[in-house]
Amino acid sequence: MLFVPEELRHSPAAKALRKQYSGFKDYVLELRKDRRRLRIHLMAGGIALVALVAALAWLTGGRYASTDNAYVRAAKLMVSTDISGIVSEVNIKEGQYVKAGDVLFQVDPKPFGIALDSAKASLAQTALNIESMKQDYRRIQSDISSQEAQVSLAQANFERADALAKTGSGSRANYDQTRFLLEVARKQLQALNGQAKVQLARLAGNSEIAPEDHPNYRQVKAQVDEAQRQLDHTTVRAPFNGVATQVAALQPGMYLVSQTAALTNTGVVGLVSTDDMWIEANMKETDLTYVRIGNHVAITVDTYPGYALSGTVESISPASGAEFSLLPAQNTSGNWVKVVQRITVKVKIERKPSDPPLRAGMSVIVDIDTQHRRSLADLF
Repeated sequence: MLFVPEELRHSPAAKALRKQYSGFKDYVLELRKDRRRLRIHLMAGGIALVALVAALAWLTGGRYASTDNAYVRAAKLMVSTDISGIVSEVNIKEGQYVKAGDVLFQVDPKPFGIALDSAKASLAQTALNIESMKQDYRRIQSDISSQEAQVSLAQANFERADALAKTGSGSRANYDQTRFLLEVARKQLQALNGQAKVQLARLAGNSEIAPEDHPNYRQVKAQVDEAQRQLDHTTVRAPFNGVATQVAALQPGMYLVSQTAALTNTGVVGLVSTDDMWIEANMKETDLTYVRIGNHVAITVDTYPGYALSGTVESISPASGAEFSLLPAQNTSGNWVKVVQRITVKVKIERKPSDPPLRAGMSVIVDIDTQHRRSLADLF
C-alpha cells in the first residue's frame, strides 16, 4: 500500500483530486445505468422486431406452393408400322430433328405392290362378273317371254283337243299328248322363273345395279383398300415434330415383325416431341389447399440455375399416385402409419424462342403462386 504523508492528504491538491475522482465515479455509475437501460430497450426492440417480422411472414406466407419433386415431360412414341417386312432404308440419324411427315424409315414395298396389283385385278374381274350376271338375267327374262308363248300355245292346243275329245271327234291319244305338252311347258316356265329369282338375288335384288354398289365388288374393293393401306404403311413417317432416338435398333436388311415390334422395341424408332412438353409436379396434398387451375408458376430447371421459366397450372390429377399403383397400399392393419400423399399437377410451359432447350426427364423446381393472402381473421 502506498504511504501518503498526512500533510499531503489534507492539501488543496489532494482535495481537488478527490473531488475529481468522486465526479468521475458518479459519471461511471451513471454511464452503467444508461447502458442497462439501453440494453433493456434493445432487447425489447429486438423482441418486437422479431414479432413484427414473424407476423409479416405469417401474413404473407401460404401464398406459394413449392416442390422440387418435379420433372420435364414430353410426348414420346416408339414409332413402328403394323406390317411385317424387310427394312430397306433408314432415313434418319440418332438425335436428328424431324418434322411431322418426314420419312423415318421404309419397308421393302415390292411384295405389297404385287399384292395391290393382284387385288386390283380381282376387283376388275368382279366387275366383269357382275356385268355378266346382269346380262344373264336379261337372257333369262327373254327365255321366260318365249316360254310364256310356248305355254299359251300348249294351252290352246290342249283346249282344242279337250273340246274334240268331249264331242268324240278327237282321239284320246291327241288329248293326252296336248295335256302333257302343256304341263311340260308350265314346268319349264316355272324353272325359268326360279332361275330369274336366283339371278336377281345374286344382283342384290336390282337388275340394273351398278358394279360399285354390289356386295361382291365392295368386298374385293375392301381388299384393294387394305392392300393399298399396307403399301402406304411401308413408308413410316413422323407423326409430330421431335428428335429421333434409338435409331441404332433399326438397320437396313432386318426383318421387322409388326406383332412383336411394340413389345420388344425391335424395329422401332424413338421420337421425343419438341413442341408438346410440360412439367409434372408431384405436390404434397397439404400444399394444394389453394392451388387452382390457371395459377402462375415459376419454374427453375436444375440444368440452368438462375434461369427462370414461366408456366400455368393446366390440370390437377383427380387421384394420388398411389391410386394408380398396381398394388395399392392397404391401410386396414393395426400398424397403420399416415403418410402425406402426392398429387400430380400438370404445368403448361410458356416457352419463348430465347429459352434454353428442355429435355424430357430434367429435374425442375416449381413455385405456384396461389394468390392466397392470410388475414388476422384466420387466427380466430
